[in-house]
Amino acid sequence: MPGFELFSDLERKEVNDVLENGVLMRYGFDGMRNGHWKAKELETELAKTFQSNYVQLVSSGTAAVSVALASAGVGAGDEVIMPTFTFVASFEAIMMLGAIPIMVDIDDTLTLDPKAVDAAITPKTKAVMVVQMCGSMADMDTLRTVCQTHNLIFIEDACQAIGGSYKGKPLGSIADLGCFSFDFVKTITCGEGGAVVTNNKDYYIKADHYSDHGHDHIGNDRGAETHPFLGYNFRISELHAAVGLAQVRRLPEFIKIQKRNYTILRNALAKLPGVTFRTVPEGGEESYAFLNFFMPNAVSGQKVAEAFKANGVDVCWNYYHNNWHYIRKWDHLKELKSLFPISKEVKDGLEYLKTKSYEQSDHWIARNISCLIKLSWTEDEVRERAEKMVMLVKAVL
Repeated sequence: MPGFELFSDLERKEVNDVLENGVLMRYGFDGMRNGHWKAKELETELAKTFQSNYVQLVSSGTAAVSVALASAGVGAGDEVIMPTFTFVASFEAIMMLGAIPIMVDIDDTLTLDPKAVDAAITPKTKAVMVVQMCGSMADMDTLRTVCQTHNLIFIEDACQAIGGSYKGKPLGSIADLGCFSFDFVKTITCGEGGAVVTNNKDYYIKADHYSDHGHDHIGNDRGAETHPFLGYNFRISELHAAVGLAQVRRLPEFIKIQKRNYTILRNALAKLPGVTFRTVPEGGEESYAFLNFFMPNAVSGQKVAEAFKANGVDVCWNYYHNNWHYIRKWDHLKELKSLFPISKEVKDGLEYLKTKSYEQSDHWIARNISCLIKLSWTEDEVRERAEKMVMLVKAVL
């Protein structure tokens, strides 16, 4: 990760097809296209990749989450359970619908703790959104059982986990709806883009309409299309889709490189007493986009992160003090710093953030070191990196 490290003639060829016919919009202009429908082709390829019946491309991973939730009927005043460790887009996408994000603890998978989810359910809970952070998964069977028991919608945010799997199913294809991001730093990129994945035809039709101003997309006369319901503009362009079309065909190549680099680093660190790794649920396989390991305590976790930074070991983080990915630094959410008025219902629903503590999440995040796995590293570079990381971790231990 990310796919932009290995751009090739394949991406350039797909983009040139679009530039040569001049149609940058994914809908309409049939006569000008010369047979090129990059967004449709990409949706077909993604459906094969994710072993799913339906895929709707959208403009970003954030849009994918909002469109997925809206398509399943989540809206004003509904509560959506989500993890304390994710990207700020998770709660932004929920709040955009007038719904209320309910943060709960993670466990040693670095994803949703099913027990914390079960304890957080109220009469207002409408959905549970698991975020497969840093390329791996939660205990999906248990979470699905919780959702089925309480009649809740199960949403899977796999924006960082393309290429991972659970019991033979691609991550993102397991819940009622799955969400992906294809932004510039994802394993496959469109520059900007995302997708909603589902096997539910009703959800798909609603996602298709909602993401394009409510257009029903019936027939080939765009001006004659009707609007069964309100929608917004979350469309992807043909240029973005063209890049993604080449990239998704290269996904096996990218995953193979990630796995090689990940394995070299993990094998080196595994020899150190005191170093442990995130739990991957039985039957799961990571995407190898990140290597996540735990130090014995919060102090050593911070020291290793500082040592890595001071000695040029880049793209490795301790998220405890990170204001993009962990709840401790989300002051703009806790203080409701919004450009537009937030409803009293949402304000009241977020009151819990003023007093809620997350000791279990702190325990795992403070000890964790998360290292991005680059595609552009040579094998020799990875081995040199592994030696340096081992030396620096040893110094702290």
